[in-house]
Amino acid sequence: HTHTLAAGGLMANVCPYGRFTHAIVRGIPESFGQRADGGESVSVDVAKAQRQFGVLTGALRQKVGLQLIEIPADPELPESWRIEDIAVIQGDTALITRPFKQQRRAEADAVRRVMNELNLTVVEMGVEEGGSGGATLEGSDVLFTGREFFVGISKHTNHRGAEVLADTFRVSHITVDLTVFSGRRPLMMEQLTDHHYDVLSVSEDVASNCVYVRGPAKVDYLLHPTADECPNSITVSYIYCTVSTLMLVFLIKWPKVEAQGSRTKVRNFINKTIKMKR
Repeated sequence: HTHTLAAGGLMANVCPYGRFTHAIVRGIPESFGQRADGGESVSVDVAKAQRQFGVLTGALRQKVGLQLIEIPADPELPESWRIEDIAVIQGDTALITRPFKQQRRAEADAVRRVMNELNLTVVEMGVEEGGSGGATLEGSDVLFTGREFFVGISKHTNHRGAEVLADTFRVSHITVDLTVFSGRRPLMMEQLTDHHYDVLSVSEDVASNCVYVRGPAKVDYLLHPTADECPNSITVSYIYCTVSTLMLVFLIKWPKVEAQGSRTKVRNFINKTIKMKR
């Protein structure tokens, strides 16, 4: 997924999505590919990633029309480009999270300053003592549907972190154990909720790695992997965008980042935009 934070006009406790007005991004550091905990580094093309990041920021401004806030890169924080892990924003409230890795928690300082500059209500999760003691939460494990939160429980996000999120936004939440439900998550999520959701099924996992953006000019966008990454699923996405009158934005894939057997893909280079019509 694209590593940005989005802020819009949605008040806490209000279900329907507002439209995004800002995107908050963080630059790619020279230490990109290193791990915050000092683990084995990954060989990546840092210059290429930085160029692609520059194209992404231009597209967010010029194509999507968002006001962009860019936090400078910090070589002392090699994973800080994964900015979506550090805050969960709904409406006028920003929850500063508590990443699993102790070394990543310093990333919150710059993000917190931006939240305050935007006059958001900032809720801190990182206090060792008190109600959030022992809680860990990373924003990439959180999905807000407009009606409720789904929180993936993993080694990075625990049940106490999910509870703090629910207390902050006073909106119902459902936890999904990612270690148990892997491969069956949409079905299990549907069984766990009282709300009805239309499920769009694709044959390749990478095809679900999209970002839906409600633009400020009443145009909605779907940021999508390239067709060559998901050739068996692209027709489904075309049909969906046609029915939904979305603007489909293809993203060129970034280098794979391997860490402890898991794979994080970041697609930050917008290549081509196609307006889908009925």
